[in-house]
Order: sequence, then C-alpha cells, then structure tokens
Amino acid sequence: MKILVTGAAGFIGMHVAKRLLERGDEIVGIDNLNDYYDPKLKLARLEQLKPFEKFTFIKMDIADRDAMEQLFARERFQRVVHLAAQAGVRYSIKNPHVYIQSNIVGFLHILEGCRHHQIEHLVYASSSSVYGMNTKMPFSVSDNVDHPVSLYAATKKSNELMAHTYSHLYNLPTTGLRFFTVYGPWGRPDMAVYIFTKAILEGRPIDVYNNGNMERDFTYIDDIVEGVVRVTDKIPAPNPDWSAEHADPGSSPAPYKVYNIGNHSPVKLMTMIETLENALGKKAIKNFLPMQAGDVMATYADVSSLATSVGFAPRTSLNMGLLQFARWVTERFDIRS
Repeated sequence: MKILVTGAAGFIGMHVAKRLLERGDEIVGIDNLNDYYDPKLKLARLEQLKPFEKFTFIKMDIADRDAMEQLFARERFQRVVHLAAQAGVRYSIKNPHVYIQSNIVGFLHILEGCRHHQIEHLVYASSSSVYGMNTKMPFSVSDNVDHPVSLYAATKKSNELMAHTYSHLYNLPTTGLRFFTVYGPWGRPDMAVYIFTKAILEGRPIDVYNNGNMERDFTYIDDIVEGVVRVTDKIPAPNPDWSAEHADPGSSPAPYKVYNIGNHSPVKLMTMIETLENALGKKAIKNFLPMQAGDVMATYADVSSLATSVGFAPRTSLNMGLLQFARWVTERFDIRS
C-alpha cells in the first residue's frame, strides 16, 4: 500500500514507518523537524529510513493548509497513519498556542485530505492523557473522558471528536490510539525514562515528582509498533449494536473506533527507577518534588478491545525494555557507567 506517515522523524513515527517499509509498503513521511527537542535526533532517526527505496521524506508542517492539500492531491495515498503532533503535557502549560496550531488546525487538514481523496483508513495518535481526572482503573475506552487536566490532553480528546464527526458525516473510517507512556531506543528526550537514564549515567540528580507516588503503564516501542500496524490493517466497521441510550464512547454507528494501546501493567515510579538502576548498574541521585500541574496520579490501560480486534498482546517486560533502552543510550552517547 501507499501510506502517509506524519511525524516520520518522531519516535513512534520512525519505528512505524520502518516496520511498514520492511513489509513492502510505500511510505511518504512528513515532519516539520521543529526544535521542541534537538532536531539532530530527528535527522538521525530519518537516517534509519533512508536505505529503503520505497521511502520518501518531505519536510512539511501539517498546519500549512495549502501544502497539505497539494500533498494529498499529488500522492494519492491509500491509508494515513497520523503521528505528528505537538507533544508534552508540561510544555502545553507554557506554550498553549502551538498545541492549537499543530494538534487542532493540523489535524483538520489531515481530516480534510482524507475526506477529499478517498482515504481507506485514517489511524491517528491520541493519548492516555485524555483520561484526565478519571480514577476508575484500568482506564477503559468505554469510559467517558470529559475532564482533561492539560491543554495537550484537551487537544487529543478534540481529535477524537473531530474524527468521529468525519466518520459520521463522510463515512471516513478512523481509528484513534491512546498511547500509554511509550519508551525505547530513539525515544523522546523529554520523557522521564530518557531523562533519568542520561542523568544517572552522568551522575546528575533526577527530579522525582509527587515524591515518587505515581504509577505509569510503561509500554515498549516494539509492542506499540505491532499494535499500530495491526490496527492500520483493520478498517473499522460501524457498530450495529450501538445505541444512544447506552452509548459506548469507544465505538459508533459510524466507521469509528478508539483503542487503548499500553502494556496493561502499571508500575510504580520508584519501581521503574529501581529497575533502571539495575539495568545501568548505577544508583540514581533523587531529588523529590511535589506534583506538577497537568500530571495525573496513575495510568493503566485496559487493552481488551484491542486484543479482541487485532490480537494485540504486549510482550516486552519493563526489565527487558529498560535493558534495551539503556544499551541504546550508552552506545549513542558513548557513556559508560
């Protein structure tokens, strides 16, 4: 198939594009290569994709309406995997406007391109952050998510609503994936696992928020990619049993689905740090701090619907995943503990 992967220089985007290329798909990857974090890492990720003959990269901003319209008209994609976004919960507190441009305006341009060019299936990134103030565990796609606690989360919930509208109005098949704390080689340097690993190796202290009293459903990148690819191949059908009286937020009478994609195994933050210390063979210097605005106490993915639909089953333990990540960091930065 010919597939557009947005955010192809990003962490998940690069890995997904590589997996699709390995199985023979033709991939057009776009990314604006912004400086939210060091663009050198993004360029290094793209180097992993350049050897593939069926890969084309175009530097482009999804918020550029004219460029996006021309891209869809010219390339005639069959499917779209939309992973480009302005990421980061804490950054959204300080820089709200960029989230609206990228995550709302940019997503509208994706939807319009899919609508006007008969895209078979749009798969897009949502986030576990949409659960916000929810406290019932594990988080289920059948739960309402009406109380986000960051603008980033609000934009991701908005994406789900916008996608449903296009599925309903234009019969556009859309699938949203709520990612849960993704980590692994080539990961984002603003994420805790990456920050902690480098700091521990370099002998610098790590900031442990809420005094470490948090839980996260850490999910290894290979498991995430397997789920994304399987979902891309499964075009959603309308749910014939859906009713307004007992509405299921995860499905619809339109060709629309939302799934959690996580490890289904929440880990205490202090346990993750201890596991990382073991992987590195070095103890962390911990700086305990209060809870930060926009953070949530815990995340825990109910992935039963994804398992039923596409056979998703995460396979990578935290111990194995952190060992793989630690190896990548030490090799990339030539750091020795």
